[in-house]
Amino acid sequence: MIRRKQILIVDDDQEIREMLEITLMEEGYDVLSASDGEAALALLERNRPNLILLDMRMPVMDGWGFARAYASCPGPRAPILVMTAAVDAGTWAREVGACASVAKPFDLNRLLDSIAVHAGSACGPSPASA
Repeated sequence: MIRRKQILIVDDDQEIREMLEITLMEEGYDVLSASDGEAALALLERNRPNLILLDMRMPVMDGWGFARAYASCPGPRAPILVMTAAVDAGTWAREVGACASVAKPFDLNRLLDSIAVHAGSACGPSPASA
């Protein structure tokens, strides 16, 4: 049996999370979601997603804090795709060792293309880049 790829969505905007959950499930992915970095880290204690969609500005634990903590987790780490409304999304993505960034508001088809490319890819945050 082929295991479906799992995507973790980390975003404080409930509408974005719900829209992405529905869309990604319809595309054949298993989906986990968290409203902040701390909740995402708790999910990672029991799950190993193939890709993490990460918002940068969130309460409790922002994207930078999540990326630093995730980089110190043992075992293989999933690549991170940064989703942010900031004009410097690419810079922020590089700061946390992300494979790519998508500007909000995003074109859903472009986001899906990026997810397909990066889910299961070898890159991810390294301890030196987080």
